Amino acid sequence: MARAGLAGPVRVARWADAALGPGSDGATADGKATLSDATARRAAADLGLSVAQVRADWDTARLAGLVEVHGDRARPGWRLRAWDRDDSAVLRGWVALFDAWSLASPEPEEFEPAAVAEVVSAMPQVLSFLQLSAGPVPVEQLLDLLQQRVTELRTERCEVPLDPGTGRPTDPGTARPAVPGARQPAEPGAARPAGSAATRPAVAAAGDLAVAAPEAPATGDAALAPLLDWALRALAAVGALTYGDGQATLTPLGSWAVWVKLEQICVAAQSPAGNIEQSAEDMLRGCAQLRPNAARAEYRAWLAARTVGDAVTELIDAARGEDALLRGLAFEALRVVGAPAEPDVRAVVDEPALRPYALLWLAEHDGIDPEDAHEVLTREEATWLWVDTAAAVADHGEASMLVRHLEAAVQPTVPQLLDEVRAVGHPRTVQVLVALAAAHPDPALAKAVRRAAFQVHTGG
Repeated sequence: MARAGLAGPVRVARWADAALGPGSDGATADGKATLSDATARRAAADLGLSVAQVRADWDTARLAGLVEVHGDRARPGWRLRAWDRDDSAVLRGWVALFDAWSLASPEPEEFEPAAVAEVVSAMPQVLSFLQLSAGPVPVEQLLDLLQQRVTELRTERCEVPLDPGTGRPTDPGTARPAVPGARQPAEPGAARPAGSAATRPAVAAAGDLAVAAPEAPATGDAALAPLLDWALRALAAVGALTYGDGQATLTPLGSWAVWVKLEQICVAAQSPAGNIEQSAEDMLRGCAQLRPNAARAEYRAWLAARTVGDAVTELIDAARGEDALLRGLAFEALRVVGAPAEPDVRAVVDEPALRPYALLWLAEHDGIDPEDAHEVLTREEATWLWVDTAAAVADHGEASMLVRHLEAAVQPTVPQLLDEVRAVGHPRTVQVLVALAAAHPDPALAKAVRRAAFQVHTGG
């Protein structure tokens, strides 16, 4: 269903991938991701579509993450690359479009942005009600629910009408009536309410949006009816529901998306170790003592509370730090992220400190068995990873663990390991060798390791 609904945007995105590559004319006219007239006409001619349909599919492709625009250039998103082989990429693309439903259809121009934003903020509850109803719901019932939620939002903000002359709260019973939600003529010298349709929230199913609109007029049923009609039509346009004959029904895809959003909220609320509000670095430190399954549950809760892009950036920044333990844990958390992290992981392959971890992550992502993934590393990269892991053990583990870590080396003998460790140039080589020498019960081997540490320290 998601593939069918996005077939048009995928076709336009693939056309852009083939026709707007390096050396071709730019895709956009203004650097704001709108197609230039020449490019739109060219696409329409090549694809046998109208210019309007090309522009509509282009906008949908951007909202679904099929196309990424940087300045006047367009490039395919990871979802387009994985479209034919990864169903999760298709579903994530549709969910991104679902999240952006309020940007997919023009809003009613006669209403203040603040009133529109309130409806966008209240729609998650409407969608949740539709999902729980599991069938057609009369629009009148949805309108009543929307009115209640908008009233709750205003109550949470403690909005009180102010006297325009004194600036003090007025008696609600003597406040001047106004047409709810509609644009009102400005008082002499009065400022227009701040806000813009371009900056309103676009997420439709997160359930916890907050919109600051302290000067917006109260919104009643009469004004909410056209806004609800707009919201339901916009959600129908992205395939989340069907709307007609005075009732609305979630599609199977829409019901699944709402269920996923609710599940994410529940997961985020049940952070096992309570690290959900922490930075990536602090969260990883909090997971260091957890068992693998518990740590993965914590990663999922932490990820559910953030956008994928921000979470991946935070994790990679944490991996760049000096603590080798956090480096390994960060890539474990990135395994929980899955395919959306692929572009960012590929981007750090050339960073020496992250390269072995990134190569292993990519190998497993491409379907290689984790037990065989190490074969993608060169001997030098495997040795560097051995030293980095040993540094994590030396800093956070027990001496016996460091001794057992010798068995993980690719070199068949300790002298050969020492030779290659000295050559690999890891910044923690000396500390690792000193710790290993102190921990190893064999005096002769410990002496050899200490000698190697001294040689590295003195540059020998």
